[in-house]
Amino acid sequence: MTGPGDDGDAGSDYLDGNAAAGPLSEVFAVDVTVASGRCAHCGRTGELATARVYPNSHGLLLRCPGCAEILLRLVDTGHSLAVDLHGMSYLELQRDAPGSQQKPSPAA
Repeated sequence: MTGPGDDGDAGSDYLDGNAAAGPLSEVFAVDVTVASGRCAHCGRTGELATARVYPNSHGLLLRCPGCAEILLRLVDTGHSLAVDLHGMSYLELQRDAPGSQQKPSPAA
């Protein structure tokens, strides 16, 4: 896991995409941070774990490490979760990737 200042952005206030694994696990049945996606703005492709995460009181923002545009927004209102993926032209999940096994259901 990398963090602020690891890529020359001294004073940055973001975490790397791995910081989104916990909140996104409430929406996706697999570890979505190992998924590959393409930024709809600059066309950069990479694992979601390479995105920059900006947590705040309104939710979670993942920004492209190439152009800093928003890739994903996750908002938890307490009684619902909203995911906005319009900043990505695609998100690809590999069935054999680490973390791609479905979580057991709570009743199992």
